[in-house]
Amino acid sequence: MTASVRLFRIAAAIALTAIAFDVTPLRAQEAAAPGGRGDREQVRPVELVAMLDAYTLVQAQNALQLSDAQYGPFVTRLKRLQENRRRNNQLRNRLLQDLRLMTAPNAAGDENAMRDKLRALREHNLQSAAALQRDTEAVDEVLDVRQQVRFRLLEERIERQKLDLLMRSRRGAAPPAGGRGQKQPGLQ
Repeated sequence: MTASVRLFRIAAAIALTAIAFDVTPLRAQEAAAPGGRGDREQVRPVELVAMLDAYTLVQAQNALQLSDAQYGPFVTRLKRLQENRRRNNQLRNRLLQDLRLMTAPNAAGDENAMRDKLRALREHNLQSAAALQRDTEAVDEVLDVRQQVRFRLLEERIERQKLDLLMRSRRGAAPPAGGRGQKQPGLQ
């Protein structure tokens, strides 16, 4: 791998890390400051997903120490895994939302429709589990055993970071539980 490619990847990782972990507190500070730019344009979900996918890719390159021969196939298979995961989660969430609406207190719940939707959810869960298994095995084909272990640990770490980022974002966007006007720790 050339030095310029490595330098680009490191710069991308640093930039994405800075964006992912520093944007939310800065926006909260700007919104709270007099004359602040709290109405700044937000990052669109599709852009955030692309940034997180790129961050995952750069982190995987560093954690797995991929060879040049592994990099291309790994990237292709990782992107397929990420896209299928996202698509399956979206469909599952839609099915769950439909079930939620069908069982709402004011809804006239048609049991046959609920049964059909529940069956669709079960089928989707089975199909998405099989697809996830297939996509994960495809990624594993490119990696040796040590890299496979590192990849699983990396995915878990990144998922925890995403959840932490989401929680910090929500704390910065919502008024504190103790009442309005109180400053939150770390956002002074």
